Amino acid sequence: MTGGQTGRLLDTGLLSAVQNMAMNRALLSSRAAGLSPDTLRFLQFKPCVLVGYHQSVEQEINRRYCNQFGIEIQRRVTGGGAIYFDPLQLGWELYLGREHFNGADLGGITRRICEAAATGLRQLGLNASFRPRNDIEVAGRKISGTGGIIEGDAVLYQGTLIIDIDVERMASALRIPAEKLNDKALSSAHERVTSMRREMNVVPALDQIKTALQQAFESGLGIGFKSGLGLRTSETELVRESVDEFSSDEWIYQVQRSPVETPNCEARYKCKGGLLQLQMRVDLRHRRIKQCWINGDFFLRPARLVNDLENHLRDCPFMKLEQSIREFFTQHEADMVSLVPDDFTRLFQIALDPLQETAG
Repeated sequence: MTGGQTGRLLDTGLLSAVQNMAMNRALLSSRAAGLSPDTLRFLQFKPCVLVGYHQSVEQEINRRYCNQFGIEIQRRVTGGGAIYFDPLQLGWELYLGREHFNGADLGGITRRICEAAATGLRQLGLNASFRPRNDIEVAGRKISGTGGIIEGDAVLYQGTLIIDIDVERMASALRIPAEKLNDKALSSAHERVTSMRREMNVVPALDQIKTALQQAFESGLGIGFKSGLGLRTSETELVRESVDEFSSDEWIYQVQRSPVETPNCEARYKCKGGLLQLQMRVDLRHRRIKQCWINGDFFLRPARLVNDLENHLRDCPFMKLEQSIREFFTQHEADMVSLVPDDFTRLFQIALDPLQETAG
């Protein structure tokens, strides 16, 4: 523990999604109102899928699959994309005053917190590092996704450490076109995401993981987090009220958009550099790429560049696609042999052309 300021450590264990979301609302609101101390919370989820605050369940979630297998559907109080959770992941959350970050914006806050989290994972034996915009990686593969929100003078920043993962179950619960992914593409998906179980001979005990992260946050933020303080009475009451609100269809399905507006599309392009394949979801209303998965038979090093390019193109407007791809390869050194940036542009154009014709 540091010799600086003192905050609170909470470990709320395994909860349902609605309970965890209600805790988010209560702790953030209380910290923003100056009624709660700085807090580090560890949490776990029963099987669930969470959409971001601004997302539509119908566009992001396979409701039939979730209902069949008892996977809870819930909405986050923060933005970002849809996520699948189960007890195999460990969540961590920081509720802090903005004064700890010397006026930094969310990007600066992200870097500082994620670098601290990566330090904690290195103490456990993982060669972890922060990857902008908001991931922590091991050997080029994502092991922790993060995100945050600023409310008044308070910051909520949260992350998920993947201890183990079932990629097929995750893809089935979300509207990822898993049925269109061949074996090679699914193998490629495994290369984008990793877990502690995959990277380590022996996975540390859960308490050891929490201690390493706590110590890293304390050192990186200058705050000592003390256990045993528990929730305040006002927080407990706000959690109870929020559970009632978040259990309602009005909360979960408050954003209503048709899946037709966010179709899946795909393309194949054979070029001098090899075979490129693309699966993609697009937002037709705003004419943007929502998410894309690139695979195939081609040479590109370092291998993580494929994942970085996918992240770079998330939410990219159709009209800026060519420019964005060229900017990416200008900013990243790549060994491509016979492949050129325009090959990727052509791949996306093949997928988008039928949609453009339909829109016209």
